[in-house]
Amino acid sequence: MSGWGRRRYFAGAFVLTMAGWLAAYAVIQAWDDRGSSGRGPIKVGILHSRTGTMAVSERTVIDATLYAIDEINRSGGVLGRPVKPIVVDGKSDWAIFATQAERLIKTDKVSAVFGCWTSACRKTVKPIFEKYDSVLFYPVQYEGLETSPNIIYTGAAPNQQIIPAIKWSLDNLGRRFFLVGSDYVFPRTANKIIQAQVTALKGEVVGEGYAPLGSQNFAAIVARIKQAQPDVIFNTINGDSNLGFHRALRAAGITPADIPVMSFSVAEAEVKAIGPAMMAGDYAARNYFQTVDTPENHAFVAGFKARYGADYVTTAPMEAAYFGVKLWARAVSEAGSADFRDFRATIKGQSMASPGGTVTIDPATQHTWKTVRIGRIRADGDFEIQWDSQRPVRPVPYPSFLARSQWADFLDGLYRGWGNNWAAPSLAEAKP
Repeated sequence: MSGWGRRRYFAGAFVLTMAGWLAAYAVIQAWDDRGSSGRGPIKVGILHSRTGTMAVSERTVIDATLYAIDEINRSGGVLGRPVKPIVVDGKSDWAIFATQAERLIKTDKVSAVFGCWTSACRKTVKPIFEKYDSVLFYPVQYEGLETSPNIIYTGAAPNQQIIPAIKWSLDNLGRRFFLVGSDYVFPRTANKIIQAQVTALKGEVVGEGYAPLGSQNFAAIVARIKQAQPDVIFNTINGDSNLGFHRALRAAGITPADIPVMSFSVAEAEVKAIGPAMMAGDYAARNYFQTVDTPENHAFVAGFKARYGADYVTTAPMEAAYFGVKLWARAVSEAGSADFRDFRATIKGQSMASPGGTVTIDPATQHTWKTVRIGRIRADGDFEIQWDSQRPVRPVPYPSFLARSQWADFLDGLYRGWGNNWAAPSLAEAKP
Protein backbone atom coordinates (compact mmCIF):
# COMPACT_ATOMS: atom_id res chain seq x y z
CA MET A 1 0.00 0.00 0.00
CA SER A 2 1.39 3.42 -0.92
CA GLY A 3 2.06 6.06 1.70
CA TRP A 4 -0.93 8.03 0.41
CA GLY A 5 -3.10 4.92 0.60
CA ARG A 6 -1.97 4.17 4.13
CA ARG A 7 -2.72 7.74 5.18
CA ARG A 8 -6.20 7.50 3.63
CA TYR A 9 -6.81 4.15 5.31
CA PHE A 10 -5.82 5.34 8.78
CA ALA A 11 -7.68 8.63 8.37
CA GLY A 12 -10.81 6.73 7.39
CA ALA A 13 -10.40 4.29 10.26
CA PHE A 14 -9.94 7.19 12.67
CA VAL A 15 -13.12 8.86 11.41
CA LEU A 16 -15.07 5.61 11.70
CA THR A 17 -13.68 5.01 15.19
CA MET A 18 -14.52 8.53 16.30
CA ALA A 19 -17.98 8.21 14.77
CA GLY A 20 -18.47 4.96 16.64
CA TRP A 21 -17.34 6.49 19.92
CA LEU A 22 -19.59 9.52 19.38
CA ALA A 23 -22.55 7.28 18.61
CA ALA A 24 -21.86 5.17 21.68
CA TYR A 25 -21.47 8.29 23.81
CA ALA A 26 -24.79 9.62 22.50
CA VAL A 27 -26.48 6.35 23.44
CA ILE A 28 -24.93 6.43 26.91
CA GLN A 29 -25.94 10.04 27.40
CA ALA A 30 -29.47 9.32 26.23
CA TRP A 31 -29.58 6.33 28.57
CA ASP A 32 -28.30 8.37 31.52
CA ASP A 33 -30.61 11.28 30.79
CA ARG A 34 -33.75 9.19 30.51
CA GLY A 35 -34.53 9.57 34.19
CA SER A 36 -36.08 6.10 34.18
CA SER A 37 -32.89 4.20 33.31
CA GLY A 38 -29.14 4.63 33.46
CA ARG A 39 -26.73 5.82 36.13
CA GLY A 40 -27.65 9.48 36.35
CA PRO A 41 -30.32 11.02 38.55
CA ILE A 42 -33.84 9.64 38.37
CA LYS A 43 -35.96 12.51 37.13
CA VAL A 44 -39.52 13.06 38.33
CA GLY A 45 -41.98 15.80 37.43
CA ILE A 46 -43.89 18.00 39.86
CA LEU A 47 -46.85 19.53 38.02
CA HIS A 48 -48.84 22.02 40.12
CA SER A 49 -49.99 25.63 40.07
CA ARG A 50 -47.52 28.12 41.45
CA THR A 51 -49.66 30.96 40.12
CA GLY A 52 -53.35 31.63 39.53
CA THR A 53 -56.44 30.90 41.59
CA MET A 54 -55.30 27.42 42.67
CA ALA A 55 -51.85 28.47 43.89
CA VAL A 56 -53.12 29.00 47.46
CA SER A 57 -53.74 25.25 47.65
CA GLU A 58 -51.13 23.78 45.30
CA ARG A 59 -47.98 25.56 46.47
CA THR A 60 -48.03 23.59 49.71
CA VAL A 61 -48.38 20.32 47.78
CA ILE A 62 -45.24 21.22 45.82
CA ASP A 63 -43.47 21.71 49.15
CA ALA A 64 -44.65 18.32 50.41
CA THR A 65 -43.49 16.56 47.26
CA LEU A 66 -40.06 18.20 47.44
CA TYR A 67 -39.85 17.38 51.15
CA ALA A 68 -40.42 13.67 50.45
CA ILE A 69 -37.82 13.71 47.67
CA ASP A 70 -35.33 15.42 49.96
CA GLU A 71 -35.87 12.74 52.63
CA ILE A 72 -35.28 10.03 50.03
CA ASN A 73 -32.10 11.69 48.75
CA ARG A 74 -30.74 12.13 52.28
CA SER A 75 -31.27 8.39 52.76
CA GLY A 76 -29.25 7.48 49.67
CA GLY A 77 -31.72 8.02 46.85
CA VAL A 78 -33.43 5.24 44.89
CA LEU A 79 -31.44 2.37 43.37
CA GLY A 80 -28.33 4.21 44.52
CA ARG A 81 -29.24 7.26 42.41
CA PRO A 82 -30.43 10.70 43.51
CA VAL A 83 -33.96 11.78 42.63
CA LYS A 84 -34.05 15.00 40.60
CA PRO A 85 -37.34 16.95 40.73
CA ILE A 86 -38.41 19.07 37.77
CA VAL A 87 -41.03 21.56 38.97
CA VAL A 88 -43.31 23.19 36.39
CA ASP A 89 -46.17 25.67 36.79
CA GLY A 90 -49.62 24.67 35.53
CA LYS A 91 -50.78 28.27 36.18
CA SER A 92 -54.28 27.11 37.25
CA ASP A 93 -55.02 26.39 33.57
CA TRP A 94 -55.60 22.79 32.48
CA ALA A 95 -54.47 23.47 28.90
CA ILE A 96 -51.09 24.50 30.31
CA PHE A 97 -51.11 21.41 32.53
CA ALA A 98 -51.53 19.27 29.41
CA THR A 99 -48.65 20.98 27.59
CA GLN A 100 -46.38 20.69 30.62
CA ALA A 101 -47.30 17.04 31.20
CA GLU A 102 -46.33 16.15 27.64
CA ARG A 103 -43.06 18.04 28.00
CA LEU A 104 -42.18 16.23 31.22
CA ILE A 105 -42.87 12.85 29.61
CA LYS A 106 -41.38 13.38 26.14
CA THR A 107 -38.57 15.88 26.68
CA ASP A 108 -37.54 15.43 30.29
CA LYS A 109 -38.27 11.68 30.24
CA VAL A 110 -39.35 11.56 33.86
CA SER A 111 -40.00 8.34 35.73
CA ALA A 112 -43.31 9.67 37.11
CA VAL A 113 -45.24 12.91 37.51
CA PHE A 114 -46.66 14.03 40.85
CA GLY A 115 -49.34 16.61 40.39
CA CYS A 116 -52.68 18.15 39.42
CA TRP A 117 -55.37 19.42 41.76
CA THR A 118 -58.61 20.11 39.92
CA SER A 119 -60.41 17.28 38.17
CA ALA A 120 -60.50 19.43 35.04
CA CYS A 121 -56.68 19.31 35.00
CA ARG A 122 -56.54 15.59 35.76
CA LYS A 123 -59.07 14.71 33.07
CA THR A 124 -57.23 16.88 30.57
CA VAL A 125 -53.84 15.22 31.18
CA LYS A 126 -55.20 11.67 31.61
CA PRO A 127 -55.15 10.81 27.87
CA ILE A 128 -51.58 12.13 27.62
CA PHE A 129 -50.33 9.75 30.30
CA GLU A 130 -52.25 6.90 28.67
CA LYS A 131 -50.90 7.77 25.21
CA TYR A 132 -47.25 7.67 26.35
CA ASP A 133 -47.81 4.93 28.97
CA SER A 134 -46.42 7.13 31.74
CA VAL A 135 -47.79 7.57 35.27
CA LEU A 136 -49.38 10.38 37.26
CA PHE A 137 -49.62 10.30 41.06
CA TYR A 138 -52.73 12.35 41.88
CA PRO A 139 -52.91 13.55 45.52
CA VAL A 140 -56.31 15.25 45.82
CA GLN A 141 -59.77 14.09 46.92
CA TYR A 142 -62.07 13.93 43.92
CA GLU A 143 -65.49 12.93 42.55
CA GLY A 144 -64.56 9.38 41.53
CA LEU A 145 -66.11 7.84 38.40
CA GLU A 146 -62.67 7.08 37.01
CA THR A 147 -59.92 4.51 36.92
CA SER A 148 -56.86 4.61 34.70
CA PRO A 149 -53.92 2.23 34.36
CA ASN A 150 -51.72 5.33 34.22
CA ILE A 151 -52.91 7.15 37.36
CA ILE A 152 -52.25 6.33 41.01
CA TYR A 153 -54.96 8.03 43.08
CA THR A 154 -53.61 8.88 46.54
CA GLY A 155 -56.46 11.28 47.38
CA ALA A 156 -59.93 10.23 48.53
CA ALA A 157 -62.64 8.52 46.49
CA PRO A 158 -66.26 9.63 47.18
CA ASN A 159 -66.85 6.89 49.79
CA GLN A 160 -63.76 8.08 51.68
CA GLN A 161 -64.89 11.69 52.06
CA ILE A 162 -68.17 12.92 50.59
CA ILE A 163 -70.48 10.02 51.46
CA PRO A 164 -69.38 9.63 55.12
CA ALA A 165 -69.69 13.40 55.61
CA ILE A 166 -73.32 13.33 54.44
CA LYS A 167 -74.28 10.69 57.00
CA TRP A 168 -72.36 12.43 59.79
CA SER A 169 -73.96 15.80 58.94
CA LEU A 170 -77.45 14.30 58.92
CA ASP A 171 -76.80 12.75 62.32
CA ASN A 172 -75.15 15.80 63.89
CA LEU A 173 -75.97 19.06 62.08
CA GLY A 174 -79.40 18.88 60.45
CA ARG A 175 -81.35 17.58 57.47
CA ARG A 176 -81.66 20.57 55.11
CA PHE A 177 -78.71 21.26 52.83
CA PHE A 178 -77.62 23.96 50.40
CA LEU A 179 -74.94 22.96 47.87
CA VAL A 180 -72.38 25.49 46.62
CA GLY A 181 -69.41 24.85 44.36
CA SER A 182 -67.04 26.00 41.64
CA ASP A 183 -68.52 25.39 38.21
CA TYR A 184 -66.58 22.43 36.88
CA VAL A 185 -66.66 18.65 36.89
CA PHE A 186 -65.75 17.91 40.53
CA PRO A 187 -68.41 20.05 42.25
CA ARG A 188 -71.11 19.14 39.72
CA THR A 189 -70.44 15.43 40.14
CA ALA A 190 -69.94 15.61 43.90
CA ASN A 191 -73.25 17.38 44.25
CA LYS A 192 -75.05 14.75 42.19
CA ILE A 193 -73.68 12.17 44.65
CA ILE A 194 -74.73 14.36 47.59
CA GLN A 195 -78.25 14.84 46.23
CA ALA A 196 -78.74 11.09 45.80
CA GLN A 197 -77.39 10.25 49.27
CA VAL A 198 -79.31 13.02 51.04
CA THR A 199 -82.54 11.88 49.38
CA ALA A 200 -81.89 8.24 50.26
CA LEU A 201 -81.31 9.20 53.91
CA LYS A 202 -84.53 11.29 54.05
CA GLY A 203 -82.81 14.66 54.03
CA GLU A 204 -83.55 17.60 51.72
CA VAL A 205 -81.47 19.69 49.32
CA VAL A 206 -83.01 23.18 49.47
CA GLY A 207 -80.77 24.91 46.94
CA GLU A 208 -77.70 24.73 44.73
CA GLY A 209 -75.37 27.39 43.33
CA TYR A 210 -72.13 27.60 41.33
CA ALA A 211 -69.53 30.26 40.54
CA PRO A 212 -66.53 30.26 38.17
CA LEU A 213 -63.25 29.07 39.63
CA GLY A 214 -61.45 32.20 40.79
CA SER A 215 -64.64 34.18 41.36
CA GLN A 216 -64.87 36.37 44.44
CA ASN A 217 -68.49 37.38 43.89
CA PHE A 218 -70.86 35.21 45.92
CA ALA A 219 -73.43 37.82 46.97
CA ALA A 220 -76.23 36.32 44.86
CA ILE A 221 -75.59 32.77 46.04
CA VAL A 222 -75.38 33.87 49.68
CA ALA A 223 -78.67 35.75 49.29
CA ARG A 224 -80.26 32.50 48.14
CA ILE A 225 -78.73 30.65 51.09
CA LYS A 226 -80.13 33.23 53.50
CA GLN A 227 -83.57 32.88 51.97
CA ALA A 228 -83.49 29.04 51.95
CA GLN A 229 -82.29 28.80 55.59
CA PRO A 230 -80.59 25.39 55.32
CA ASP A 231 -79.20 23.57 58.35
CA VAL A 232 -75.85 23.00 56.61
CA ILE A 233 -73.96 24.27 53.54
CA PHE A 234 -72.00 21.65 51.60
CA ASN A 235 -69.07 23.47 50.00
CA THR A 236 -67.17 22.18 46.95
CA ILE A 237 -65.60 25.54 46.07
CA ASN A 238 -61.89 25.26 45.20
CA GLY A 239 -58.96 27.63 45.50
CA ASP A 240 -59.02 31.25 46.59
CA SER A 241 -62.74 31.55 45.75
CA ASN A 242 -63.28 30.20 49.26
CA LEU A 243 -62.16 33.59 50.58
CA GLY A 244 -64.84 35.40 48.60
CA PHE A 245 -67.51 32.91 49.67
CA HIS A 246 -66.78 33.09 53.39
CA ARG A 247 -66.51 36.87 53.29
CA ALA A 248 -69.94 37.01 51.65
CA LEU A 249 -71.40 34.70 54.30
CA ARG A 250 -70.09 36.85 57.14
CA ALA A 251 -71.15 40.08 55.41
CA ALA A 252 -74.68 38.67 55.25
CA GLY A 253 -74.57 37.87 58.96
CA ILE A 254 -74.37 34.09 58.49
CA THR A 255 -72.08 32.49 61.07
CA PRO A 256 -71.19 28.85 61.81
CA ALA A 257 -73.52 29.02 64.81
CA ASP A 258 -76.38 29.81 62.40
CA ILE A 259 -75.53 27.70 59.33
CA PRO A 260 -72.27 25.74 59.50
CA VAL A 261 -70.30 24.98 56.33
CA MET A 262 -69.03 21.46 55.60
CA SER A 263 -66.17 21.84 53.11
CA PHE A 264 -64.60 19.20 50.88
CA SER A 265 -61.70 21.23 49.43
CA VAL A 266 -60.69 23.33 52.43
CA ALA A 267 -57.77 22.35 54.66
CA GLU A 268 -55.35 24.06 57.04
CA ALA A 269 -53.64 26.03 54.25
CA GLU A 270 -56.91 27.56 53.05
CA VAL A 271 -58.00 28.31 56.62
CA LYS A 272 -54.72 30.10 57.23
CA ALA A 273 -55.08 32.11 53.99
CA ILE A 274 -58.71 33.06 54.67
CA GLY A 275 -58.24 33.66 58.38
CA PRO A 276 -59.14 31.30 61.24
CA ALA A 277 -61.30 33.96 62.89
CA MET A 278 -63.58 33.97 59.85
CA MET A 279 -63.85 30.18 59.65
CA ALA A 280 -63.77 28.94 63.25
CA GLY A 281 -66.74 26.68 63.90
CA ASP A 282 -67.08 25.41 60.32
CA TYR A 283 -66.24 21.84 59.29
CA ALA A 284 -64.25 19.87 56.74
CA ALA A 285 -64.22 16.21 55.72
CA ARG A 286 -60.68 14.97 55.02
CA ASN A 287 -58.45 11.93 55.46
CA TYR A 288 -55.76 13.82 57.35
CA PHE A 289 -55.57 16.78 59.68
CA GLN A 290 -52.46 18.35 61.18
CA THR A 291 -53.84 17.35 64.62
CA VAL A 292 -53.78 13.58 63.89
CA ASP A 293 -52.10 11.90 66.86
CA THR A 294 -49.64 9.37 65.42
CA PRO A 295 -45.86 9.15 65.79
CA GLU A 296 -45.49 9.42 62.02
CA ASN A 297 -47.52 12.64 61.97
CA HIS A 298 -45.65 14.18 64.88
CA ALA A 299 -42.42 13.69 62.91
CA PHE A 300 -44.08 14.92 59.68
CA VAL A 301 -45.37 18.14 61.24
CA ALA A 302 -42.15 18.79 63.17
CA GLY A 303 -40.09 18.31 60.02
CA PHE A 304 -42.13 20.83 58.05
CA LYS A 305 -42.08 23.41 60.81
CA ALA A 306 -38.33 23.00 61.19
CA ARG A 307 -37.85 23.50 57.47
CA TYR A 308 -40.44 26.16 56.65
CA GLY A 309 -41.15 27.89 59.97
CA ALA A 310 -43.32 27.41 63.04
CA ASP A 311 -46.40 28.85 61.30
CA TYR A 312 -46.29 26.37 58.43
CA VAL A 313 -49.32 24.03 58.30
CA THR A 314 -49.71 20.54 56.85
CA THR A 315 -52.80 19.38 54.94
CA ALA A 316 -54.49 16.29 53.52
CA PRO A 317 -53.31 16.82 49.92
CA MET A 318 -49.79 17.42 51.23
CA GLU A 319 -49.86 14.15 53.14
CA ALA A 320 -51.19 12.30 50.07
CA ALA A 321 -48.44 13.85 47.93
CA TYR A 322 -45.81 12.92 50.52
CA PHE A 323 -46.71 9.26 50.82
CA GLY A 324 -47.23 9.02 47.05
CA VAL A 325 -43.55 9.83 46.54
CA LYS A 326 -42.54 7.31 49.20
CA LEU A 327 -44.66 4.54 47.64
CA TRP A 328 -43.23 5.36 44.20
CA ALA A 329 -39.70 4.99 45.60
CA ARG A 330 -40.55 1.63 47.16
CA ALA A 331 -42.10 0.37 43.92
CA VAL A 332 -39.05 1.45 41.89
CA SER A 333 -36.70 -0.21 44.37
CA GLU A 334 -38.64 -3.47 44.27
CA ALA A 335 -38.78 -3.45 40.47
CA GLY A 336 -35.10 -2.54 40.16
CA SER A 337 -36.08 0.04 37.55
CA ALA A 338 -37.47 3.58 37.43
CA ASP A 339 -39.31 2.86 34.18
CA PHE A 340 -43.09 2.69 34.72
CA ARG A 341 -43.28 -0.31 32.41
CA ASP A 342 -41.26 -2.14 35.06
CA PHE A 343 -42.66 -0.75 38.32
CA ARG A 344 -46.34 -0.67 37.30
CA ALA A 345 -46.72 -4.11 38.86
CA THR A 346 -44.86 -3.34 42.09
CA ILE A 347 -46.78 -0.10 42.83
CA LYS A 348 -49.96 -2.15 43.27
CA GLY A 349 -50.42 -3.22 46.86
CA GLN A 350 -47.68 -0.91 48.18
CA SER A 351 -48.40 0.07 51.78
CA MET A 352 -46.86 2.20 54.52
CA ALA A 353 -47.60 3.89 57.84
CA SER A 354 -48.20 7.44 56.64
CA PRO A 355 -48.73 10.50 58.86
CA GLY A 356 -52.50 9.95 58.67
CA GLY A 357 -52.40 6.20 59.25
CA THR A 358 -51.79 3.09 57.19
CA VAL A 359 -52.29 3.58 53.45
CA THR A 360 -52.34 0.92 50.75
CA ILE A 361 -52.62 1.13 46.96
CA ASP A 362 -55.60 -1.01 46.01
CA PRO A 363 -54.41 -3.35 43.20
CA ALA A 364 -57.82 -3.43 41.50
CA THR A 365 -58.46 0.33 41.25
CA GLN A 366 -55.06 1.99 41.92
CA HIS A 367 -56.87 4.13 44.50
CA THR A 368 -55.76 4.21 48.14
CA TRP A 369 -57.13 2.58 51.25
CA LYS A 370 -57.17 5.39 53.83
CA THR A 371 -58.80 6.64 57.04
CA VAL A 372 -61.74 9.07 56.89
CA ARG A 373 -62.03 12.02 59.29
CA ILE A 374 -64.28 15.00 59.98
CA GLY A 375 -62.88 18.05 61.73
CA ARG A 376 -64.18 21.32 63.15
CA ILE A 377 -62.11 24.46 62.63
CA ARG A 378 -60.67 25.92 65.82
CA ALA A 379 -59.82 29.54 66.53
CA ASP A 380 -56.13 28.76 66.04
CA GLY A 381 -56.75 27.41 62.51
CA ASP A 382 -56.26 23.75 63.37
CA PHE A 383 -59.03 21.15 63.27
CA GLU A 384 -60.59 19.42 66.24
CA ILE A 385 -61.32 15.91 64.98
CA GLN A 386 -65.01 15.12 65.49
CA TRP A 387 -65.15 11.69 63.90
CA ASP A 388 -62.64 9.10 62.69
CA SER A 389 -63.32 5.85 60.81
CA GLN A 390 -60.63 4.24 63.02
CA ARG A 391 -59.34 2.08 60.19
CA PRO A 392 -58.51 2.44 56.49
CA VAL A 393 -61.55 2.40 54.22
CA ARG A 394 -61.50 0.54 50.91
CA PRO A 395 -61.80 2.96 47.95
CA VAL A 396 -64.94 2.69 45.81
CA PRO A 397 -64.49 5.05 42.82
CA TYR A 398 -67.97 4.39 41.41
CA PRO A 399 -70.87 4.99 43.83
CA SER A 400 -73.27 2.07 43.43
CA PHE A 401 -76.54 3.97 43.08
CA LEU A 402 -75.86 4.34 39.33
CA ALA A 403 -74.36 1.86 36.87
CA ARG A 404 -70.97 2.70 35.35
CA SER A 405 -72.64 3.28 31.99
CA GLN A 406 -74.99 5.81 33.61
CA TRP A 407 -72.09 7.60 35.26
CA ALA A 408 -70.30 7.68 31.90
CA ASP A 409 -73.38 9.21 30.29
CA PHE A 410 -73.58 11.82 33.04
CA LEU A 411 -69.94 12.84 32.61
CA ASP A 412 -70.26 12.85 28.84
CA GLY A 413 -73.26 15.14 29.16
CA LEU A 414 -71.26 17.61 31.25
CA TYR A 415 -68.31 17.50 28.87
CA ARG A 416 -70.36 18.00 25.73
CA GLY A 417 -72.59 20.57 27.38
CA TRP A 418 -69.51 22.63 28.20
CA GLY A 419 -68.27 22.59 24.60
CA ASN A 420 -65.93 19.60 25.01
CA ASN A 421 -64.40 21.01 28.16
CA TRP A 422 -64.38 19.84 31.77
CA ALA A 423 -65.70 23.16 33.07
CA ALA A 424 -68.53 25.54 32.30
CA PRO A 425 -67.67 28.12 29.61
CA SER A 426 -67.85 30.95 32.13
CA LEU A 427 -65.00 29.29 34.02
CA ALA A 428 -62.72 29.29 30.98
CA GLU A 429 -63.54 32.95 30.38
CA ALA A 430 -62.69 33.80 34.00
CA LYS A 431 -59.18 32.35 33.98
CA PRO A 432 -56.44 34.81 34.95
